[in-house]
Amino acid sequence: MVEKILIIDFGSQFTQLIGRRLRELNVYCEIVPFNKIPELGEDVKGIILSGSPFSVRDTMAPTVNLDGIKGKFPLLAICYGAQYLAHHYGGEVNTSLAKEYGRAILSVNDNSCPLFKGIASTSQVWMSHGDTIAKLPEGAVPVASTRDIDNAAYRIDGENTFALQFHPEVYHTEQGAAILENFVKGICKCKGDWTPTSFIESTVKELKEKIADEKVVLGLSGGVDSTVAAVLLHRAIGKHLHCIFVDNGLLRKDEFESVLHSYKDMGLNVTGVDASALFMDALKGVSDPELKRKAIGKVFIDVFDSESHKIENAKWLAQGTIYPDVIESVSVNGPSATIKSHHNVGGLPDFMKLKIVEPLRSLFKDEVRRVGRALGIKNELISRHPFPGPGLGIRVLGEVTEEKLSILKEADYIFINLLREHNLYNEVWQAVTVLLPIKSVGVMGDERTYEYTIALRAVTSTDGMTADWVHLPYEFLAKVSNDIINKVKGVNRVVYDISSKPPATIEWE
Repeated sequence: MVEKILIIDFGSQFTQLIGRRLRELNVYCEIVPFNKIPELGEDVKGIILSGSPFSVRDTMAPTVNLDGIKGKFPLLAICYGAQYLAHHYGGEVNTSLAKEYGRAILSVNDNSCPLFKGIASTSQVWMSHGDTIAKLPEGAVPVASTRDIDNAAYRIDGENTFALQFHPEVYHTEQGAAILENFVKGICKCKGDWTPTSFIESTVKELKEKIADEKVVLGLSGGVDSTVAAVLLHRAIGKHLHCIFVDNGLLRKDEFESVLHSYKDMGLNVTGVDASALFMDALKGVSDPELKRKAIGKVFIDVFDSESHKIENAKWLAQGTIYPDVIESVSVNGPSATIKSHHNVGGLPDFMKLKIVEPLRSLFKDEVRRVGRALGIKNELISRHPFPGPGLGIRVLGEVTEEKLSILKEADYIFINLLREHNLYNEVWQAVTVLLPIKSVGVMGDERTYEYTIALRAVTSTDGMTADWVHLPYEFLAKVSNDIINKVKGVNRVVYDISSKPPATIEWE
């Protein structure tokens, strides 16, 4: 039995961050919507209530029945959660006269509170609220305050119930990690033994029991997620795993051959399939990014289905789905609005009669990498930047043609290799090269040119939910621009994208 903390999600943008912080403490946790709380077993050691974009006084504010939780399990309520406890248990929540958004200085008034054990008497925290707790709920004892609010933290006397008006999970709260550790390890008594090694051991055991000697088909992409999923399955079921690596013609330059060779060196049972012509045919005349994704996805399913039928008696389809995919597909208000289709979520066509196995569905992206390293996978595969399922098909803006694809591959090859040569590759979470659907005037060798523009993008992130652009050195950018313009026929201009996510997405399409 794996002990866990249950995080009840009221729709906060920071909910996933709470989960990540607990995982960094080697404590397993699960995030569930407020309206889909599972039965609480002995494996649940504590509960956390998240923040929310709502006010507790809104008619549409999310509500949850805490009768079986409050006073029975250790409970930590954050921001909206803290206001929810006050609002529903005899306190009072009003619109704040002094709204707090951003940094504030917390003063701890009750040093005996176990949540603040070892925490400095004053420290910086991060606030994000328009309401304030004017009156504490029944049995509450104030613990901390700021200059503008009296009830920045409180506890319920006689219970392991604690509430914070601020967000301990964000980086800007200086001692937030220590506060969370006090809760999960000190108050909830979690051992903190959920490590990559323990995950591998328990997952391999579960896979052996679930699959036994049945055959599993896995579509490899060259990315971290599918690679780690394949090695985990290979460790569990060996030759019963059949991997298919499809060349859609939209991979980076020389990537299909090099990655296929790496997979075979790892001992994986893998078949390489060149289906690039089929994908290019499907993309003819298609410019809309969502239609391109759907066209690429359809051809992949057709090719994959054809290849999987060559594997007699295959019963399972393995996917590299990870935890953020799972969370986003069951958001508190139903699946999120479609910004762009995700290639792992959404199920299979009815004609593919295979059961699904997703060995990584409980892991965040950085945890997948930690597990991959513990499995002994080469760093050149584990440290690879994320790469979209539709590949370069969504980095050629507009219609994809052989000419445009060739230009983009060469430009991308230069950018990625120079990042490696200048020891910048690992400083970047994802590097993107985009071919814009416009031409501009230039001068090369005293002649007028009218050619394409390449946009470069490099971002830092932890899981892709938010991202900041990387301040690459000017000298480096000058070198990349010069090499692309001089070596890639058809390009006479290079620009650098300095947009963050939000409001921009990482990919342009």
